[in-house]
Amino acid sequence: MNKLPILISVPHGGTGIPEEIARRVCITPKDQFEDSDALTREIYGIKNEVLSYVEGTIARAFVDLNRDINDRPPENPDGVVKSMTCLGKPIYHPGQELDGKWADLLLEKYYHPYHQSIRTILDSQKKLELMLDCHTMEAVGPKISPDPGNIRPKFCLGSYHGKSCPAEIVQHMAHCFQTAFALNDDDVVIDKPFAGGFITRTYGNKPIPCIQIEMSRALYLADPWFDKKRLTVTPSRLAQLRQNFKNALELFFAKNGD
Repeated sequence: MNKLPILISVPHGGTGIPEEIARRVCITPKDQFEDSDALTREIYGIKNEVLSYVEGTIARAFVDLNRDINDRPPENPDGVVKSMTCLGKPIYHPGQELDGKWADLLLEKYYHPYHQSIRTILDSQKKLELMLDCHTMEAVGPKISPDPGNIRPKFCLGSYHGKSCPAEIVQHMAHCFQTAFALNDDDVVIDKPFAGGFITRTYGNKPIPCIQIEMSRALYLADPWFDKKRLTVTPSRLAQLRQNFKNALELFFAKNGD
């Protein structure tokens, strides 16, 4: 079977703590889990089915691969290198916060290689037709979000308001997700609440379209699949979501090619 002509990016599924700063860290595994797009490497990890695949290995709490390199503390404590989690938990012991030197070290070791991989793939893989930047989102908008308190759709597909991906392509992808996941029309929304982060804005239509995928965590971090104490999800549920995701992409290209 031919591989799907897609580049998949999964920037926020990493769980690693950089060894250089491990002694400075004070957040708990639960804090780190809640700050990440937990288990997205398991959900979107169809690396053998697509032409190209990149994933982050370091946890988002330490290096956010989906931020501009100049988006830093103290101006933004939830920036590319963070001082607080997205839920406001301090990441480092008092007096052990990272200075510019440490931030630059982390960016050099983890941030730049990720983006260089994307650029190299886009430059060299001439058969690619689409890029997907894959995430999950909280089921209800948190206080710091653009939609606080709102129940979110099952999927949000971000096209940066048509700037990273033509409307007809993202609309077709939305229909494929509705079919593959057996969802209603209003369960898959375009550009709301998220139109696309740094990766989508940076690489979209340069040269291929890019769509940001946001899956609601209600689809897996909820009863009956999620064990809150162990921070684990029933493996069969993750496998089902991964299969549905693969089915959506196969459906997209089957119809696109007819």
